[in-house]
Amino acid sequence: MGRVRVGGFSLSLDGFGAGPDQSLQNPLGVRGQELHKWFFGTKTFQSMFGNGQGSEGVDETFAHRSMDGFGAFILGRNMFTPERGEWLDKEWKGWWEENPPYHAPTFILTQYARDPIVMEGGTTFYFVTEGIHAALERAQEAAGERDVKIGGGVSTVRQYLQAGLIDELHFAISPVLLGQGEAMFAGLDLPALGYRVLSSTPSELATHVVLGRS
Repeated sequence: MGRVRVGGFSLSLDGFGAGPDQSLQNPLGVRGQELHKWFFGTKTFQSMFGNGQGSEGVDETFAHRSMDGFGAFILGRNMFTPERGEWLDKEWKGWWEENPPYHAPTFILTQYARDPIVMEGGTTFYFVTEGIHAALERAQEAAGERDVKIGGGVSTVRQYLQAGLIDELHFAISPVLLGQGEAMFAGLDLPALGYRVLSSTPSELATHVVLGRS
């Protein structure tokens, strides 16, 4: 069985992983895109859109790691849709085009059941209503010996952290102050949960911090 990891999760200097007021126009919340400038220019990100160009260096190294080696993904519902409550728009298939960047079974945490959605490129979205432990069990079974990525958003990462289920986390700390939004660390005692800093690597656009279990 592989590890459970968070990879390439962007945070502001004041600890927010997304801006407030997510909507169709602002999928990452207001100003949320500012957190991801380190990622947008990388070869890994550009290749998602068929562009063979993109930056190398520190940011690309961490960008590549953030999408490599995973056999399954777990996402909170808001990482799939801005819609709340019952599923009303049955035509909605995620923020992406027909070929999402996951290329593996992807489990969506939700309170509302929905049939799986098969996409191009090997991604199938499964909707899990039984909670985080059930989603992880299904993801680990699907991933086999490969790792499972907890892809976000903030609430989902916090739930898995509090349950002690994450082996390693990579945060990309961007030089941005949001002031409000979804706070990653509020009320969390990471040392008490068993985490310590494994490495800290700066680039021009972010500081890449890796946390692991003691």
